[in-house]
Amino acid sequence: MAAAEGSGAGGTLFPGLADVSISQDIPVEGEITVPVGSHSPDEDFSTLDEPVKDTIMRDLKAVGKKFVHVMYPRKSSTLLRDWDLWGPLVLCVSLALMLQGGSADSKDDGGPQFAEVFVIIWFGAVVITLNSKLLGGTISFFQSLCVLGYCVMPLTVAMLVCRLVLLAGAGTVSFIIRLIVVGAMFAWSTLASTAFLADSQPPNRKALVVYPIFLFYFVISWMILTFTPQ
Repeated sequence: MAAAEGSGAGGTLFPGLADVSISQDIPVEGEITVPVGSHSPDEDFSTLDEPVKDTIMRDLKAVGKKFVHVMYPRKSSTLLRDWDLWGPLVLCVSLALMLQGGSADSKDDGGPQFAEVFVIIWFGAVVITLNSKLLGGTISFFQSLCVLGYCVMPLTVAMLVCRLVLLAGAGTVSFIIRLIVVGAMFAWSTLASTAFLADSQPPNRKALVVYPIFLFYFVISWMILTFTPQ
């Protein structure tokens, strides 16, 4: 009786609720509690907790993969997405060390040549990067340095071959062999770098970007070809 009077009073006070029936089993949508152990421990893993050995091995594998991409150049964004400067630094130092000790104007052991090669490579890469950015390229500064530095690898291999050839003598046959090797590696470096950087440049300005790259690797190739040990 009281319930009937209450429902009647409720209908009088709130006429809009008179026809609403409430079920006792209405499900609640969504979750209001956070289950324990809902994510794996790997999601909270950080490189700060990673052993130094694993970090070094992972970085070495990443550098090795970039070397493979340069050896088999094709249009790929791997060098651009995961850029680093460890590989270019190693190649630059290796090339400068192999060019050191050649005949120079000074009578010392050719020490200044190391600094010359180091500055030429990095300064040339910076100039090409700035030229690309001014022409409207979408590539970042360090991504361009990464690609240009890694693509020095064929010329570094050419320098190693030339040093081995020069051990047998510095005659005409030796010069022809070195010319062929350096020419092939020069073309390899130029094609590899343009393959990685082509998509990041405006279509009507690609020639203006490729020309400085051509000069950059040509200067390095000329230094390798004209190298003569003391």
